[in-house]
Amino acid sequence: MPQVPQTFLDALAVRTWCGLALRALGRAREEIDAINVYPVADGDTGTNLYLTVESAATAVEAVFAGYEAGSAPAGSPSLADAAHAMAHGALIGARGNSGTILAQLLRGMAQVLAEGAAPRTDAEGLRLALRHAADSARQAVAHPVEGTVLSVASAAADAAGGAEGDCATVARVAYQGACAALAATPGQLAVLARAGVVDAGGRGLVAVLAALVETFTGERPGDSAASDAGAYARVAPVEAEAVDGDRCADATEGGGPAFEVIYLLEADDAAVDRLRERLDALGDSLVVVGGDGLWNVHVHVDDAGAAVEAGVEAGRPYRIRITHFGVDDVHARGGERPPRERAQRAVVAVVPGEGLAGLYTEAGATTVLARPGEPPASGELVEAVRRAHAREVVLLPNDADLRHTAAAAAEQARSEGIRVALIPTRSAVQGIAALAVHEPDRRFDEDVVSMTSAAGATRYAEVAVAERQSWTMAGICQAGDVLGLIDGDVAVIGADVTATAETVLDRMLAAGGELVTLVLGDEAPEGVAERLEARVREAYLAVDTVVYRGGRQGALLLIGVE
Repeated sequence: MPQVPQTFLDALAVRTWCGLALRALGRAREEIDAINVYPVADGDTGTNLYLTVESAATAVEAVFAGYEAGSAPAGSPSLADAAHAMAHGALIGARGNSGTILAQLLRGMAQVLAEGAAPRTDAEGLRLALRHAADSARQAVAHPVEGTVLSVASAAADAAGGAEGDCATVARVAYQGACAALAATPGQLAVLARAGVVDAGGRGLVAVLAALVETFTGERPGDSAASDAGAYARVAPVEAEAVDGDRCADATEGGGPAFEVIYLLEADDAAVDRLRERLDALGDSLVVVGGDGLWNVHVHVDDAGAAVEAGVEAGRPYRIRITHFGVDDVHARGGERPPRERAQRAVVAVVPGEGLAGLYTEAGATTVLARPGEPPASGELVEAVRRAHAREVVLLPNDADLRHTAAAAAEQARSEGIRVALIPTRSAVQGIAALAVHEPDRRFDEDVVSMTSAAGATRYAEVAVAERQSWTMAGICQAGDVLGLIDGDVAVIGADVTATAETVLDRMLAAGGELVTLVLGDEAPEGVAERLEARVREAYLAVDTVVYRGGRQGALLLIGVE
């Protein structure tokens, strides 16, 4: 269906742009991954950009959903609401070097768009937003290098600054300037010229700007003075001597740092200034984006522990991701990805805490961590399926609310030639039961049936604390009440965690069972596991109990009965 054009930039246009940008990066993801050679040839720039924009789009959709559901003030989101959501979503979901820079570009735009209380902005506002975006992204990079996404962003802003007309004209001219700058990147960066490609991050930004043009015109930019950016993806390789040398050491030459470290950081501006200096001395590819107390930190280092410790000294780091550039990967092999035989079958599971992630990993599963209030997006699940590197994949969402997300990820993976079976597990304890009977050596269909049967035979429950007053199947609960949920519905309302857990367990075992699984969250009271184990021993003969530590999993306690 053709996109309805927007004549000015308001909240709806921001929503439309995020959706179109996500689709554009989805179409270009594999192409961008394939030309990723700088600063590290790890073949994931397209995927990282996609995940970053997916997080931004999800945040914007949440703002609109809040208004539509009546949980926000009457009316519709303002331009400031949508712009702030876009920037915040990109910040917390930014992946990799290019994703982190894109997050700052979107934040820079949002800072201009959110000024004042105007419900929309015109061409002049868009020109200013593009200019501020390019400038703020450049400032976020410790050592800016020409021939990268920074050059493409600056060119887009320069072109837009001289454009006369409405928002559509400004967006189109910015896109054309970006296309021209992208085509010039091999002449600015030696590693691109040697590989015969343009900059992958810049290619991704061109896709995002093309989506901005489509937002205002209703049509994807195609034949124009700039041509389609896809035509610039690969260029003829040239000798390195014909190109100006780049400032940074070429990470693809095998001499780059061993680790990529990324984390979110709560810290004040002064602490972040000190952090920049320390991390700059530890490694390269340093990008620190954000503000107002929340930052996204990205750096390549040899000492990952020191990079994390620097964050601890600056404030509170969390969502820490450390990737090792091994000796056999593209980081150390000049961009040549060594062939690796696919496994026949793998299990990919969403898990709610670090403890369970370790348990699932030990059992051979590829895991996706779902932190409280931060459910994974479909792109993260697709990436996990790819990371499993198998011909056949069993996907365990372990959450009823993730069924649509998991289904979308499964469809995407199938379109890439991977055979995927989605088992609709509603809890991590059902996933444990399914994983316990997993046998990769038997036929795929038989394995899936067995795992599905084991999951379906496992009743599940959780004990949590109510955050607000609410109507439930068991009556009205107040904030602070202890809730016992059985198979997703509130069945018990109590004042004591252990007593509520005992009541829940008794109700579940009233229908029979042979094995009780308890998964303790970090905030579960001391002694609750021992009390429940004793209860099972005393009241239910021939029923075994196993206990796991789930870590920061949201619920105080997960219970499974098989």
